[in-house]
Amino acid sequence: MNRIATILLSALLTAASFLPARAEYVTSAGAGYVPSEQVRESQREFAADRFGIFIHWGIYSMFGQGEWYLNYGPLADEYAKAARGFYPADFNADEWAKAIKGSGARYICFTTRHHDGFSMWHTGQNKYNIVDGTPFRRDVLRELSQACQDNGLKLHLYYSHLDWTRDDYPQGRTGHTTGRDSLRADWQSYRRFMDNQLTELLTGYGPIRAIWFDGYWDHDSDSVPFDWQLESQYALVHSLQPGCLVANNHHEDVKDGEDIQIFERDVPGENTAGYSSQALARLPRETCQTMNGMWGYKVKDTDYKSVDELVALLVRCAGMGANLLLNIGPRPDGRLPEQCLERLQGIGEWLKANGETIYGTEAGDVPPQPWGATTRAGNRLFVHVLRPDSLPAGGTLLLPGINARAARVFHTGEKVRISQGNAGMTLNIDKESAKGPDHIIELTLK
Repeated sequence: MNRIATILLSALLTAASFLPARAEYVTSAGAGYVPSEQVRESQREFAADRFGIFIHWGIYSMFGQGEWYLNYGPLADEYAKAARGFYPADFNADEWAKAIKGSGARYICFTTRHHDGFSMWHTGQNKYNIVDGTPFRRDVLRELSQACQDNGLKLHLYYSHLDWTRDDYPQGRTGHTTGRDSLRADWQSYRRFMDNQLTELLTGYGPIRAIWFDGYWDHDSDSVPFDWQLESQYALVHSLQPGCLVANNHHEDVKDGEDIQIFERDVPGENTAGYSSQALARLPRETCQTMNGMWGYKVKDTDYKSVDELVALLVRCAGMGANLLLNIGPRPDGRLPEQCLERLQGIGEWLKANGETIYGTEAGDVPPQPWGATTRAGNRLFVHVLRPDSLPAGGTLLLPGINARAARVFHTGEKVRISQGNAGMTLNIDKESAKGPDHIIELTLK
C-alpha cells in the first residue's frame, strides 16, 4: 500500500467510526429513559423516510422579513396587531400536501408556534391564535393534519420553547426589545402553558410522529444556568402518544429522552454554520436546511438553491445516515412560492428515478467525500458521484475496505471496471459520462 493510500484509508476509517451502527440505534442518551417499542418502530420508519419538508409560517410572513422579525423590529403589542389582518385566502392544505408528496418527501414538520408566541392552531390557552386572533378563523393545523393523512404523509410539529411576547417566560438571550415585562417572569406558569398546549396538540390533531422543539439555546450553558426540566416534558409527550418521537434543536449533545438528533444547516459531522459541534450520537439523524436563505418568508430572499444543489444535499445527508428536512416559507396569502414548487417537482422527478438509492438506506461504508457520498441497502452499496471534477486523475476511485464482486452504472446497467487490492477496491469511472446531479454506481458486495 503506498503512502497516499495509507493516509486515505486511515482518514476514511476514522470518519467511519462516527457512523451509526448498521440497523442499530442506541435510543437513550442515559440510563433513565427506556423507549417504548412504538418509539423504536417510529425511529425505524423515520430513518427510512430520508426526506421531509419543513414549513415556517405565521403572522411574521406578513412582514416579509423572516421569522425573527419581532426580535429586531416593533414592540410585541404593535407586532400582534398584524394578526387582525392575517387572512391567507389562498391556503389549501390538500394542495400543499400533494405538492410535497410529489417531491418524494414523506413527512411534513409544521411550525405550530414560533418564538413570536402566535399559535397556528385553535389553542384554548390564549386568544393569540389563528382562529381567535385573525379574521381567517380557520384551524390550519387541523386542515393540514387531515391533508397529511389523506396523502400518506407523516406529520411532525415544531414547537418553540421560548416566547418573545409572554411576560411569564423567563428572559433569555433574545427578545430584549419586544416590550415584555421581565419582572413578571414565572417559570411554573409558563411551563404549565407549554404543557397544556402540547397536550392539545397531541390529543386533538391525529397521529403526530414527532415533536420538534426549538429555543433551548435561549438559556444555554453559556448564559445563566437554567433548568428546562426537559425529561418530564419529554415524558409527557411519550405518555400522550407512545410512538411520538422527541427531537430538540438545542445544538448540544443528545439528552436523555430524545429520539432523534438534529443538525441545523449542516450535514452531520460538519459545522460550517456554527450550530453543529455536538458529538454524533447513534440515533436517527436529521439535517434541517433552507431552500433559500431564510426559514420564514422574506420578500427579498430570492437566492434559491438549485435542484442539483438540493439533490446533492439530500445525498450527502443520506450518506451520513441522516434525513434532509428541507424548509419552505409560505407567503402570507397561504401559497407556496413558485420557486419552491419548481424545486419540489425537480427533486420529485429525481427521486422517482433514484429513490431506491436513498429511501430505506443506511449510511454507506465510505463517509461523504469531496466527490460525493455512499449509501447502502443490504449488500448493495451505492456510490453517488456528485462532483466528477473532484475524482482523482483518470477517474480511478479507491474505496477503502470495500470488497465487491460487481459494479454497474445504476441508470444504465453498464458494467464498471473494478480492481481489488489490499487497500480496498478501485472503481474506474468515465468522468465524461458522469453527468447530471448524481452519477450513481451500484456495487454488489461480497
